[in-house]
Amino acid sequence: MRSVYTHAFSVPESAIDVNGHVSNIEYVRWMQDAATAHTASEGWSLEQYRENRAAWVARTHRIDYLRPSFAGDLLELHTWIASVRDCQSRRQYLFTRAGERTAIARAETLWICVDPDTGRPKRVPEAFIAAFDLVPDEGEALRMLEAGSA
Repeated sequence: MRSVYTHAFSVPESAIDVNGHVSNIEYVRWMQDAATAHTASEGWSLEQYRENRAAWVARTHRIDYLRPSFAGDLLELHTWIASVRDCQSRRQYLFTRAGERTAIARAETLWICVDPDTGRPKRVPEAFIAAFDLVPDEGEALRMLEAGSA
């Protein structure tokens, strides 16, 4: 079971805005892609969600942009589930340059589990909760990355 998921990638030219650095919207796109890849890596594919009659919708995103990134930068996006309660899951993200721990951006999304047929909130499936170890904060995530146990 992987608690912290890392997605490494190179910033494409298409991610650059009129200010010459990565557009804000790209961070949100990368966050969603990493969350999806993380759950899929633990067996929660689209089919698994369908079988459990569950889907995720974002209620809020919060991003702290700390340093700019540019086309060609090699980035790592680290993500983990910090908490699960009732129908919601709080997921955190840390963007760094590859091989470094200095934050480029920190982010968090509050995801709401919904019934895909009705769109109404529903309790997070127990099987989903069992598939992930919760990582309560960035400090713990970094310790896990350093120890290689993420």
